[in-house]
Amino acid sequence: MTNLSDFIESLNNYLYSYVLIALLLITGIFFTFKSKGVQFRLLPEMFRVLTDKATIEGKGKKGVSSFQAFTVSAASRIGTGNIAGVATAIALGGPGAVFWMWVMALIGAGSSFVESTLAQLYKVKDGDNFRGGPAYYMEKGLKKRWMGILFAIAITFCYGFVFNAVQTNTIAASFDASFGIDKIWIGLIVATLTAVVIFGGIQRIASVTQFLVPIMAIAYIIIALIVVMMNITEVPAIIKLIVSDAFGWKAGAGGAIGVAIMQGFKRGLFSNEAGLGSAPNAAATANVTHPVKQGLIQTLGVFVDTILVCTATAIIVLLGDAYLQKGAGNDSRIDITQQSLVSQLGDWAGIFLTIAIFFFAFSSVIGNYYYGETNIEFIKKSKRALFFYRIAVLAFVIFGAVAKVSLVWNLADLFMAFMALINLTAILMLYRVAFRLLKNYMDQRKLGKDPVFKASDMPDLDEIECWNDEDKITVSKVGKTEK
Repeated sequence: MTNLSDFIESLNNYLYSYVLIALLLITGIFFTFKSKGVQFRLLPEMFRVLTDKATIEGKGKKGVSSFQAFTVSAASRIGTGNIAGVATAIALGGPGAVFWMWVMALIGAGSSFVESTLAQLYKVKDGDNFRGGPAYYMEKGLKKRWMGILFAIAITFCYGFVFNAVQTNTIAASFDASFGIDKIWIGLIVATLTAVVIFGGIQRIASVTQFLVPIMAIAYIIIALIVVMMNITEVPAIIKLIVSDAFGWKAGAGGAIGVAIMQGFKRGLFSNEAGLGSAPNAAATANVTHPVKQGLIQTLGVFVDTILVCTATAIIVLLGDAYLQKGAGNDSRIDITQQSLVSQLGDWAGIFLTIAIFFFAFSSVIGNYYYGETNIEFIKKSKRALFFYRIAVLAFVIFGAVAKVSLVWNLADLFMAFMALINLTAILMLYRVAFRLLKNYMDQRKLGKDPVFKASDMPDLDEIECWNDEDKITVSKVGKTEK
């Protein structure tokens, strides 16, 4: 097992050092340049489109609005990556890793805009709802179904199996630290609850988590901001530490710059998912009047995730010294944040974080499962394949609870790299379509209109299923209605 873990870590080091980080930076900078900084100049517009409410005529049912899509994506992003992932990055890469998480978010937001806009354009109908994602725009936009299948396999393994192991690993570590519960029991409990949901016997647990996760996310943000405000005078020194450590401006830190960059990019990608190809699967489900609106919404989600939540967590961690303790980078990932929070607010904060982590991680297990299911159905609809997939998901849930932390996270990094490489290649081939949509959107905004896209606006594009002229959409705004 040790040899396997070492091999995977070596492969990760090669991929991230020489391939992925360079591709992420080049892609993000290229999109930022070509779009004239869409993620910065249209920040006010991102908040404006949050108020959109779209209704499909003739069905009497409201689709998923822009604000609802934003809250769903924010709830899915805010979780173990923001809490355990940030602590892990600092423990392994030092405070400077946080700076490179910021860089990842600011530059990667351009990639997030492109991938989510494309997912909206090439989405397909699924009853009264929509579905889509990278596999769909690879098939429809690039005419490369084989590439879509390759991505579908990668995301199924990455999210359905490996990322679910990461989630359970975090739950088990948190409960072991707070209550001393054996990790195998936590794995069995989570696997049982997961089985109840994914086999469709009872939907109650899923309904409860959908209600509680946004509440827990908001509660965590509030608690994190309270800690920051309690220590506001320390914040400038912490920011200085982060920046100086990022560039090795302190004695003995020069050799650690590469580790800080690698950890910052790894954990940043895991947390905000910019360019990874996962968020577009959720973005495609939204009912909006123009594909660019979801591109803007998901870009805003990247900023909220990393610039706000991850930074707040980093400040909490750096207020204490738990990340400096021996073994903090190997076996105490969630413990680092827990210990830091307890030192600031008392024992109740550690218990709250344990409960919050459970709901964050469990809801992510269910969401990750459905990412895999959707992409399996893209490849081929098969009840037998779906059954074996579900069994494999449960096996990885149990495996994650008892596996060595480093092996689980190394596997997550490896499959995350494969996903990102495939998706970034696809959006680099399709970016012109996304920016044509952006121009169409901005031309309408300059005329004072609330943008509406129709397939006839770009007649040269085929395989567009959900934007035909006959699909009438009413856009309800405060104080006015347009058609």
